[in-house]
Amino acid sequence: MQVKRCYAFYAFTFFGNKKGVQTMKYDQFTKNMPWMMPMVNPEHIQQLQTEFTENFRQLMLQASQGSLPPVKDRRFSSEAWQQNPQFSALAHLYLLSASTMNKWVEQLEIPDASRERLRFSITQWLDAFAPSNFFALNPDALKAFQESKGESLQKGMANLMHDLQKGRITQTDETVFEVGRNLAITEGSVVFENPYFQLIQYKPQTPTVHETPLLMVPPCINKYYILDLQPENSMVAYTVAQGHTVFLVSWRNPLPEDKDDIQNATWEDYIENGVLKAISVVSDISGKEKINALGFCVGGTMLACALAVARKRGQDPVAALSLLTTFLDFEHTGIMDVFVDEAHASLREQQLGQGGLLTAAELGTTFSFLRPNELVWNYVVNNYLKGQSPAAFDLLYWNADGTNLPGPFFTWYFRNTYLENNLKKPNYLSISGTPVDLGLLDMPVYIYASKDDHIVPWDSAYASTHILQGPKRFVLGASGHIAGVINPPAKNKRHYWVSSAETEQVFPVSSQWFDNTRQVQGSWWPDWSEWLASHAGKKVRAKKTAGNGTYPELEPAPGKYVKVKAV
Repeated sequence: MQVKRCYAFYAFTFFGNKKGVQTMKYDQFTKNMPWMMPMVNPEHIQQLQTEFTENFRQLMLQASQGSLPPVKDRRFSSEAWQQNPQFSALAHLYLLSASTMNKWVEQLEIPDASRERLRFSITQWLDAFAPSNFFALNPDALKAFQESKGESLQKGMANLMHDLQKGRITQTDETVFEVGRNLAITEGSVVFENPYFQLIQYKPQTPTVHETPLLMVPPCINKYYILDLQPENSMVAYTVAQGHTVFLVSWRNPLPEDKDDIQNATWEDYIENGVLKAISVVSDISGKEKINALGFCVGGTMLACALAVARKRGQDPVAALSLLTTFLDFEHTGIMDVFVDEAHASLREQQLGQGGLLTAAELGTTFSFLRPNELVWNYVVNNYLKGQSPAAFDLLYWNADGTNLPGPFFTWYFRNTYLENNLKKPNYLSISGTPVDLGLLDMPVYIYASKDDHIVPWDSAYASTHILQGPKRFVLGASGHIAGVINPPAKNKRHYWVSSAETEQVFPVSSQWFDNTRQVQGSWWPDWSEWLASHAGKKVRAKKTAGNGTYPELEPAPGKYVKVKAV
């Protein structure tokens, strides 16, 4: 098919015959789509059509004159797209049509929640039907085919068949990495194990350490080694080097063939036998009544919930708390809102509420399609259309190394956080009969958020400052959910924002806080490290061995749980 014959594919709704572009009447537009009539103002549709028609005419005129401007979209940024008039026009037309469709969504007279879902759906379709995703419409793919004498397409089909057998798109060269060989290699020992987690104690790298140890609680929906990638970007290794005794929770990855009832594990099980047990073991090994604790993403939510339970029971086990990209208030969950409604919650409860596993494959696919152009379609183009092999990237290897979740845990979490936002309600929920009140937490807290985080929007992370009662330091880093967090100082990349006042002030809304900040170049890790040191006590001689008489060394880090493959 010739490129010029595909223009109409992207604009068929808006123009009609060979004689020229025509504006479709509103009654014609809705004749076969009566469901749209109460939702669309006819004048707005007419305006959109007129605007599209004029932009289309200008586009065709520029194309005929060879004066099309460069396409400002990285999908079409290569020389092959820019220098070929037909392909350049196709890219411009696609972007024009996509823009018009998005404007149409904004004009619909529907509730905001419905608009958000429709906006998400339209975006998914628009991204999927980008001309760059089709071999015959992608000049880069055609060029690779010509230069390789067809070998690129042959390799692409081989890559496709391999991924079909694997059940997911390959995002990185997975042969390069191995947990325990070049990932998660910070030296340490497993000192405790139960059906829910292994506890790792890392070997000190300094002669003296702060007397108060640090427990890290990662999310159970991912492998922990996002915090311990390669040595140069390991937050665990960095923290150990700063003179802290670090413990870390390595969550078990449940499998369908497991026979110990792990598929029926609940949120309560993970709080009691996971987080609270880990805190107890760290306290026992260190001999400290109070420890410091850090929670990342869902791990932070679980950690805060566990500490609220402990407080209600008259215990105060954590001196200082760090929360990284964490929800406590689920009022605004950003793009995740499109998945959240009663129908979805009820369906999941029917499927998984009484047992079973939410698979890593399903979780991985869902999160990838939150950013399809970065995590799906670019790999379709490179791997299949061009026949390229993806580069080695540790973050993407971790991203593909997913975990399964027990169904009852997930359904409780989905309903009581995302759907009903019950966790922030004082004494509304209970764990083993103990009411949960996050407002009881008054220890010093360091709250980190990422400005471009699509999983935990930063203003929602800021909302935690209204729930927690102790002294607070809020830090906003550049980039997203993962890249913002994993930003080692040695690379001097990105920047972060902190309060410009000497004393941190809690503002009613996040924008007011941002208006009173200063920007700092580089990683936020040193800022956090300085804050943590101020709450970690004096320096003492580092212990040469891990564990104690009650909790001896069981095996070297990273342990066996993290090596279990779900997919």
